[in-house]
Amino acid sequence: MGKKADGKVLAQNKKASHDYFIEDTYEAGLVLTGTEIKSLRNGRANIGDAFATIRNGEIHVHNMHISPFEQGNRNNPTDPTRTRKLLMHKVQISKLLGLSKQEGYSIVPLKVYVRNGYAKLLIGLGKGKKQYDKRDTAAKKDAQRDIARALREKQKIAR
Repeated sequence: MGKKADGKVLAQNKKASHDYFIEDTYEAGLVLTGTEIKSLRNGRANIGDAFATIRNGEIHVHNMHISPFEQGNRNNPTDPTRTRKLLMHKVQISKLLGLSKQEGYSIVPLKVYVRNGYAKLLIGLGKGKKQYDKRDTAAKKDAQRDIARALREKQKIAR
């Protein structure tokens, strides 16, 4: 059997890059129960308010919302925002724990996707942005957009 193709991004935290400087990313497996994977594949997930914590050598994601599957059975979880365990190597968890203990750092979920048939969560080590950093990032983004627009206009005129 060959490898299954990588799936599309099922949920993405677009606010994360606005609120944090993402310094490092890690891929973690998601422990799901019942029909959560079916809801996830239907795109019924939201990680906008999610965050991750490390307790007792295990990493958990909180406030990740996966809607109940409509055609579900009795194995359907009742709480859509329950705490879910993440699967990572012990070395990665201890490294993340050490880095996230520093002032201003937190573990932020970035995107949920399916790889080789398994649900994966991309988490990042983020340092919180101050208000002036957010304004600076927005100004740089606007400048890049203006440059790209000017180049497109120049290419239209040249033709």
